[in-house]
Amino acid sequence: MSAAIVCALIAPLGVQAKDSPKEQQLEARIQQLEAELAAIKDEIRAQQRTVDHVAQQQAAMPPPPPPAPKEEPKSPVFSTAKGVSVALHGFINASAFSQNRNFTFGNGQNAQFPIPGSTGTLSGFDIRNTRFWLDFTGAQFNESWSGGGRIEMDFFGGFNGTGAYSQQQPVPRLRQAYMDIANASTGTRVRIGQQWDLMFPIDNLATSPTHVAFPLGFGNGYVGWRFPGVVVMQDLGQGGDTKWRFDVGAFSGSWNGPGSTVNYLTGGNVDFQPQLEARIRASGSNWVAYVAGHYSKIDLKGVDGAAPTPVKSSVDSTGLEIGGQWKPGDWTLKGLLYTGNGLGEIFGNLAQFGDIGETGGYVQVGYNFTKNWSINGYYGMSKSDRDDVTAWLGNGSTGLLQSRQTALSVIYASGPYQLGVEWLHDRLDSLNAGATRKTSGNQVSVSAQYTF
Repeated sequence: MSAAIVCALIAPLGVQAKDSPKEQQLEARIQQLEAELAAIKDEIRAQQRTVDHVAQQQAAMPPPPPPAPKEEPKSPVFSTAKGVSVALHGFINASAFSQNRNFTFGNGQNAQFPIPGSTGTLSGFDIRNTRFWLDFTGAQFNESWSGGGRIEMDFFGGFNGTGAYSQQQPVPRLRQAYMDIANASTGTRVRIGQQWDLMFPIDNLATSPTHVAFPLGFGNGYVGWRFPGVVVMQDLGQGGDTKWRFDVGAFSGSWNGPGSTVNYLTGGNVDFQPQLEARIRASGSNWVAYVAGHYSKIDLKGVDGAAPTPVKSSVDSTGLEIGGQWKPGDWTLKGLLYTGNGLGEIFGNLAQFGDIGETGGYVQVGYNFTKNWSINGYYGMSKSDRDDVTAWLGNGSTGLLQSRQTALSVIYASGPYQLGVEWLHDRLDSLNAGATRKTSGNQVSVSAQYTF
């Protein structure tokens, strides 16, 4: 590079090589240029040394973490209106079962306690637990209130007739259909439509791979049912790590008569006398506890006021429940206790109607002994007052007194899949011409579930 510069400077001056002063001047200029070139080279070497040093430092440092994967936006399945998102959820549940009695509410996935005096063994496959629902979110009521809703169905609506193939054609059943209006700033939510009443332990149900729509203990360990109505839920703030909420609701009346049970003509629908319920709920990071109460008045003279009332003309239906669950480590502990009177309208008194006193409850202990495997032991009972059952149900010729249900299940869960084996045993005391009849029943089932 220096030679090229020198040549470029000398060439124009070659003709003047004989001129001694000019030659001296040229040599001085050449020396000056060579000095400047050397300085430039030194600067380049210094910069190169700096670059090499930085590269060595970077090589000694650990590599930077890879960029976080770009999260795919969680979009709804579809939309129905501007700003409204609709998501489809549900599960497919299938069971193979074998049992040695006919059970109340049905055989298979909705078996609860044996029918008194029934005989014979049976087996089959049942898929009626299969359920789906649509969740609507994003609807705007006004500047402060927004909401959405839910429509939920399963397949316990009965079978399609009585033909040879009706068993393979279960009928869909509407479970819930409600709308929500919520104010996030005040912590208030209003739910209007068919929903679970406040005595049903919606967030404290016993775990079972087989008994889902008809959970373990349903009707013989805890009570509750779905009714059209209005519920107001109010957050009460936090006490440290504890969240509090107060719920109050009014629901459609219900009873088994007199009058039509499908056209709002029963004793539970006389006048405007809804079922009234309240619940206070507290929850922490690994526990939940609640207390709930129920009241309604049933006029047994019926809507037309002409029905005979051989025992009494009205019934006060009352109930009180306390329950909760706790998850310390790999353990899950659930349970509740309830007591009441005339709870047949909310699936109590072993689904018997009358002015009948009752106590009951359940406890379940679960343990996850690996990431995927768990075992669950359950015990529940419901006991109705014998004198009340005698007075209201055939003067002692019929009637159910007490159910004691035991269950043991082993479940393997991986992602959206569950596989489980369950043994169910129930002992039932009932009245038979005034005497106590004891009936026991067993069911063994293998179930699989895919949740989406």
